This record gives sequence, C-alpha cells and structure tokens, in this order.
Amino acid sequence: MTGLRVTLTLMCALLAVACNDVREQEYHDQFLAFGTLVEITLYGVDPDHAGRVTAEIEQQFQRWHRDWHAWEPGLLTEVNARLATLQPFTLDPALLPLITEANRLSKLSSGLFNPVLGRLISLWGFQGNPLPAGTQPDPAAIGKWLANAPTVDDVEIEDTRVSCHNPEVAYDLGGFAKGYAIDRVIDLLRARGIDNAIVNAGGDLRAIGMHGERPWHVGIRHPRKNGIMASIDSSGDTSIFTSGDYERLFEANGKRFHHILDPRTGYPAVGSRAVTVVHEQGAIADAAATALFVAGPAEWTAIARQMGTDRVMLVDSGGTIHMTPAMRAIIELAPDIDAEVRVSGNPPLETAIHRP
Repeated sequence: MTGLRVTLTLMCALLAVACNDVREQEYHDQFLAFGTLVEITLYGVDPDHAGRVTAEIEQQFQRWHRDWHAWEPGLLTEVNARLATLQPFTLDPALLPLITEANRLSKLSSGLFNPVLGRLISLWGFQGNPLPAGTQPDPAAIGKWLANAPTVDDVEIEDTRVSCHNPEVAYDLGGFAKGYAIDRVIDLLRARGIDNAIVNAGGDLRAIGMHGERPWHVGIRHPRKNGIMASIDSSGDTSIFTSGDYERLFEANGKRFHHILDPRTGYPAVGSRAVTVVHEQGAIADAAATALFVAGPAEWTAIARQMGTDRVMLVDSGGTIHMTPAMRAIIELAPDIDAEVRVSGNPPLETAIHRP
C-alpha cells in the first residue's frame, strides 16, 4: 500500500506540474470592441512580448471600431453620407480594401450577404441599444425600401474613386467586419513571430497552430439551449463563424424578430436557427454564415458552392441539422443531441438520426 500511495502521490505531483506548465505557457487578454468581448489566447509566448502585442491589437480594434462603425461618427458614416448625394468622391484608403472585399463576397453570395442594407437595418432599429420593444417597422416603409432595394452593383469603385447610383445605399458591415478584423490580427500575430493563438470575438474566432501538443478545442453554441451543440478540434489555421437567430432579437405582438434580415423580403430571414461555417479566412466564413442563414435549408448548398465554403452546418427552424460531408468529417456533435442529421453532397443526401 505504501508503494501505491507513493506512486499515486508522484503521479498527482507530475499532473500538477504539467497543468501549471500549460498555464504558464498560455497568455490571455480581453477587451471590448465591435460591441462584443474580444478574447486573445497565445501559447508559448514570452509574457512581456505577448503583453505588448495584445496591447497593439487592442489599439487596432479600437481604431477599426471607430473607422468601420456605420452609426457612430467616423469614416464609414462619412462615406454613407457622401453615397447618398450620388456625387463621385475619393474613398479613404483605410476603408478601400474592406469595402472592396465586402462587395466581392456579396456578389459571390448572389446578394444574400448584402453590406449596403444599412437603411433597412435602421428601419428595424437593429443599429443600436436597446433594441426596439414591442414595435416593428411600418410595412409601407419596408415596401418603399424594397422598391429601390440597394445592392453592391449600385456602387462603382475605380482605383479610389467611388460612384453611387442608388440613394438607398448605406453600408453596414456588421455581418463581415469581425471576420475581416480577425484576419488582420492573425496577420499581425504572425508578423510578430506568434504562430499558436486563438482570437475570439463574441464566439466567432480564428485559431492558428496548436495548444501545446494538442489542437485547439472549439465549442459551437446550441441555438435553443444553454450549452454546446457540437465541437471542432483545430490545428493549423481554422476560422469558425456562426450566425444565429438568438443573437439580437426583440418581440412584438407575440412574435420574435431577429437581426439577420433577408434583403429579398425586407424582413428577418426564415427557415434557419443557426449556421456555422469553417474556412481558412475569417472574412469569408463571417459573410458566408450570414448569406447561408438567409438562404435557408432550400438554397444553402448552392450558395455555399458559390462562396467556396465546403464546411457548413445549418440548423433549420425545425431543429434538423444539415451538413456538408466535409463538415461532418471534422465536427463532433454533443452526446445529448437528439436530432435528424442530413449530410448533403456527393454521394447524394444521407439522412441519419443522431441519438444521445
């Protein structure tokens, strides 16, 4: 018994040392930006160096928050004011790559990710806090917006010169800016010699490298319950972004209205509860998650192909889980999930019931 006790004591001591070593290898920082909590975890980085780099990242996020905000005074609100005049102007270089990429992804999504529906967002009141309570927009106002509904095709960019042909154009980059910003942060981390990190903005994230000798373990929120619906292990370079109808919403006349608007109808998109997209680039994953949520269970596979996203999970309004084969290969559903799972792709549709 004495030998067993010594062995167990030694094992516990070794485990404690290992756990302490892991904690010493990790560096955590967090701050508020883009209306959400941004969390940064670095692995195997000198704490002093890590502190300097995360301070630099926070400054960048705060600058982007000012420059890219559609509703607070800054570069983007100035752009929207100029677009409304329909007079050509020179676009600030700080916004040029962001808007150019947003326009490109919108076209790939057949307009389901629409970064110029700012005026529709304003009609619904989703641009601020608190959200509207108990009221919804006048249907006539939505109809008026739909009669001249803007798309990115209404905006022409040549070098830095911008022309607009529709006064309803107003950029709101909320369905895309987090992903774009996280991509820029990953570039900065690598430029500073950091290759093992995870940058998480309100549950949307990009992970590079490893967490020591194991992958980063990422949980995906259940759209209707507290807790995790699924998880993914990431090693290398992975962006995981989710759009859901539970993020920003209000109730009016006994009905829930969420913030993901369908530009074809002017109303919150129907048919989806949540969409998760995995891609190397955060900007693509972010925009695609929005577009595929709007596409819904009937159209999501076609839009996913157009946007070059082959790792997708969509939970429809009935609770059925739809996945691409590539997503099914990397995702692990939580043990307590009891749902129909449909895998769409090649070979054709495969249906199974996932039981706990």
